[in-house]
Amino acid sequence: MTFKLWSMTALASLAASPALADPDGSWDGHMMWGGGYGVFGGLMMLVFWGVIIALIVLAVHWLRDNSGIGGKSSDALETLRQRLAKGEIDEEEFRRRKAALEE
Repeated sequence: MTFKLWSMTALASLAASPALADPDGSWDGHMMWGGGYGVFGGLMMLVFWGVIIALIVLAVHWLRDNSGIGGKSSDALETLRQRLAKGEIDEEEFRRRKAALEE
């Protein structure tokens, strides 16, 4: 398995080498690393995508918490079930409060 991975990596590197060659014979670097913004540009790209991904994750959490899915109603019903199990309320009271929660 390891040999296969190494051989495929070497083959891909050899196949990509002509694509990196400059017709003039000079190579000033690739993308942001050789010229332009240097390492700072690459780091800023990582920071940019990190912020975008973090915002998406936060938005999903916020929407899930505020949409009522698995929210406070199920917590209240669970508390009501626990009170019934402990004997704090009877079945009549449980049904009445459950109906009030489901409205």
